[in-house]
Amino acid sequence: MTDYGADLLWVLILASLGFSAFAVFFSISRQRRGHPPAVTHPAGEDVAAEAARKVMREFEKNGQSVDAALVTWSPETLRKILADDLPDAQVIVVSNREPYIHNSKDDGIELLVPASGLVSALEPITRACAGTWIAYGGGTADRFTVDENDRVQVPPGNPSYMLRRVWLTEEEHQGYYLGFANEGLWPLCHIAFTRPIFRASDWEAYEAVNRKFADTVVAEARNERPIVLVQDYHFALLPRMVRERLPEAIVITFWHIPWPNSEVYSICPWRERILEGLLGSSIIGFHTQFHANNFTETVDRFLESRIERADAAISYGGQTTLVHAYPISIEWPAELLAKLPEVEASRASLRARFGLKADVKLCVGVERLDYTKGILDRFQALEELFIKHPEWVGKLVVLQIAAPSRGTLPAYKQLHDECHRYAEELNQRYGSEGYRPVVMVAEHHSQEQVYEIYRAADICMVTSLHDGMNLVAKEFVAARDDEQGVLLLSTFAGASRELLEALIVNPYDPAMMSEALLQALTMTPEEQRQRMRPMREMVRNNNVYRWAGSMLLDAARLRKRGDVDRATGTADRPPGIDNVVSMFERKRVAMS
Repeated sequence: MTDYGADLLWVLILASLGFSAFAVFFSISRQRRGHPPAVTHPAGEDVAAEAARKVMREFEKNGQSVDAALVTWSPETLRKILADDLPDAQVIVVSNREPYIHNSKDDGIELLVPASGLVSALEPITRACAGTWIAYGGGTADRFTVDENDRVQVPPGNPSYMLRRVWLTEEEHQGYYLGFANEGLWPLCHIAFTRPIFRASDWEAYEAVNRKFADTVVAEARNERPIVLVQDYHFALLPRMVRERLPEAIVITFWHIPWPNSEVYSICPWRERILEGLLGSSIIGFHTQFHANNFTETVDRFLESRIERADAAISYGGQTTLVHAYPISIEWPAELLAKLPEVEASRASLRARFGLKADVKLCVGVERLDYTKGILDRFQALEELFIKHPEWVGKLVVLQIAAPSRGTLPAYKQLHDECHRYAEELNQRYGSEGYRPVVMVAEHHSQEQVYEIYRAADICMVTSLHDGMNLVAKEFVAARDDEQGVLLLSTFAGASRELLEALIVNPYDPAMMSEALLQALTMTPEEQRQRMRPMREMVRNNNVYRWAGSMLLDAARLRKRGDVDRATGTADRPPGIDNVVSMFERKRVAMS
């Protein structure tokens, strides 16, 4: 070390000692003046420690602002952002799945609210913004409930926004949704070792349906400058289609599933077309910074573009697109919790429904029947537990809610058969009269029913082999206002970056999962409480309104910058760093 370096080190050490001495002196003087001691947290932490932990949590998140944790995010916050930063802006949401489905029944029309993570995240946002939601009308009675413009006001009984339905032929739905989106893009983006299938006919249907939705967006836009929130991998081409016809629109595309590395992505025959379509967006959002980085690297490999890594922006074709991580979340507080019985009543009701004894531990899994969710892997972990710890046979039941999904596709048919066969084998091997270790329920459940299941559970298993976020984990935490229950959470789900107090597991390792399951089964109520409290705090502070608000604030900054550029005659200058929102500026905007 040089003399200069040594001198600098001594200066730093002396400064640190001096600061510490001052802190001690200040603390003693406060006590002598009669100041009360620091208020303690219920778990024994003082306020300073709690604040420090909160700040550290924020640094652990995906590039989110520390200051943003100080904002109370609510529907009122979103309405204020729209009023102050985006006055007169029309918010248009585009998704494949609709938030309300009308189906024909023998005795009339049944209204179904799908238990979907995307719907549960976006529905409160659209309500708060009084927006328009454009979606595929797939319900058997959907056509009978719309007006002459294919619109219906929702929610029923308390209308606050407009649902605009788009009709697809059976061939369009087969090619666009079941074909290209779910046999092609879905396995391409998930590391679940299922080979993607790409057909030229599916691509043509995908392109045509994206065009149909773009036409609908333009038709529903009240002016040239809407805020268009495009959801997920079903609409990769739509952003550019919209921007070509509404160049002043702010198009925010959120990709709800992982983005693969560039080597995996190169499998797709239409890889450049998809990237070009997405780069019609003003902003592209992912759940994690890792997936955002993968996207940027993919663009860098396949398109002639300018990458501004320091500012998380890509310039391509005369436009600049921000690429940021916005971890999605759920509504807080969940309105339906007020409709549900107390936890003990929920437990009694669920156990009576499935004939479970009062003294058995209940572990639940709630998801679509999909090969990315690791359902077979959790069954393997259960079998491993019974082999190593046979004393738990008869004392543990796994309730697997597996809503049917894409059942006409071969991969899903095979998964359905494998899950039911494995569950039956476990029941035959370890079951007895009045006891089945695995209860498979292949039915759709309403959001209210799902929350009641969460409240009745001792353990919730989220064992995704690969996932964007997985809102089941956050819903389970939100449902447990009794601060009890244990969450087993896959390290390959985005939620594991936030819910740090969960038991984080590798779903590919059944021995590890069985040990985590044993830990959950034997965890004391006090430890459950100590783990659940900070997770509930995380979901409360980082709720869905913060997710949407962060994107809308970024949209507002882009709109204001565009207005300035037009006013100063610089709107046609070449794209570059002056056209993007600085990441550091973005982190401060929530407090401005």
